[in-house]
Amino acid sequence: MQAGPGPDEVTQGYAAVAQVPARVAFRRAGRMSVGRAQLLNVLEMTLEPLVLVLSLWGVALLIEGQLRAPHMILALIVFSLSFPSEARLSQPARRAIRNLLLGWLALSGLLLLFGYVSDLLQYFDRRTLVAWWWVALACQVGSILLLRWIAPAVRELEGGRKRAVLAGMNEPGVELARRLNADRYSSIHVVGFVDDRARDRLTGIDDFSVLGSIQELPEFVKKNRIELVYLALPMASQPRILSLLESLRDTTASVYFVPDMFVTDLIQGRIDSVSGMPIVGVCDTPFSGVDGLVKHGSDVVLALLILALISPLLLLLALAVKLSSPGPAIFRQRRYGLDGEEIVVYKFRTMTVTEDGDTIRQCRQADERVTRLGAIMRRTSLDELPQFINVLQGRMSIVGPRPHAVAHNEMYRKLIRGYMQRHKVKPGVTGWAQVNGHRGETESLAQMKSRIDYDLDYLRNWSLRLDLYIIAKTVWVVLRGQNAY
Repeated sequence: MQAGPGPDEVTQGYAAVAQVPARVAFRRAGRMSVGRAQLLNVLEMTLEPLVLVLSLWGVALLIEGQLRAPHMILALIVFSLSFPSEARLSQPARRAIRNLLLGWLALSGLLLLFGYVSDLLQYFDRRTLVAWWWVALACQVGSILLLRWIAPAVRELEGGRKRAVLAGMNEPGVELARRLNADRYSSIHVVGFVDDRARDRLTGIDDFSVLGSIQELPEFVKKNRIELVYLALPMASQPRILSLLESLRDTTASVYFVPDMFVTDLIQGRIDSVSGMPIVGVCDTPFSGVDGLVKHGSDVVLALLILALISPLLLLLALAVKLSSPGPAIFRQRRYGLDGEEIVVYKFRTMTVTEDGDTIRQCRQADERVTRLGAIMRRTSLDELPQFINVLQGRMSIVGPRPHAVAHNEMYRKLIRGYMQRHKVKPGVTGWAQVNGHRGETESLAQMKSRIDYDLDYLRNWSLRLDLYIIAKTVWVVLRGQNAY
């Protein structure tokens, strides 16, 4: 349960939030291959899925001497779950290999669990599966290292680096320029900036050249054969932007907008159309169309498998809770679900009270309300297991922002900008914030703000691979028992 900070904590929290660097919005976009050559992007997206499929076929041919239908079906499932692969070129080599290993452990563990529960393992030769696990891992690591080695040559195949100029020497533009020039795999080189303001008002003046005023940009593009122009001008400059766009129509440069993330933070931002009219999505759910079907399907399948495995444990825990202290075995509490609608969430009762009113005191370390059995269940997250029933009911998802009590939602939505955007998806049994150190009590407004940042980060970057990674990491976090009481 969540509780509110006092007045002093609120004041300190606002100060801490105000000091968060603006470029944090760009760190969240690190999964994107900004400025990457198209051929390199294609290789990066398809290399790992192809390696997994080809290594499976190679091992099967070597050990069994033939490719059978189970091999083909498994290859299709593996390719579907691993495509597109994560952008690893932008990561340090050690981190890329570590993330690759964790991703492979999560994916192979899920496949093994599904094969065991469904009794499909009998159709495979165990020697093939064991050998494939090691060969696939080695081939993935080798392919990543090989791609990093040949990436500069691949980039040169597309004609070397393109020259770019940015209009607007502000935080978004400078951060983009830094990323492009620092990325050794980028196909874009930033020549400099154009801006009309005085030098003392410009951001990053020590790192990049000021080539002239914005009015001089079209002529500079023509004379210096600039291929790309990025407009990082604030939204309030609409007349100036329109005039600049009209002038740039007389050049051959490609023109792009750099969204001002500090005017409005994009959630699943994308270009779309309504009745033939183009629109720019600013805040949307990631689970629309096919992605929504994938998310719902994976929730149902995994919830059924998990409940089938833990049903004896659920009965034992319910009996233990009932016998250990007076009160119901299942604690029901109102939470906010999808689109801010109230839902009822199930948990095993761990306290001597069942609070669900307008004021709820958060559980703290050594809280006298927690029963002896409840302390063990909270530390191991066993009290959350009934929420897999909520998943089957369609109220929750296995992975998503953790649901807060209604009383806390009403308080924090007034204190934290963008708080209610986390309700554009179903709440989760586990979440991105929880596996990144935000499990348990939130003692200040700044801590809650950090938790919400992770929730919104999940909305921006959702993928089935990310869900599997969070599920795998949740097991590790629970075993450590950090921040759980």
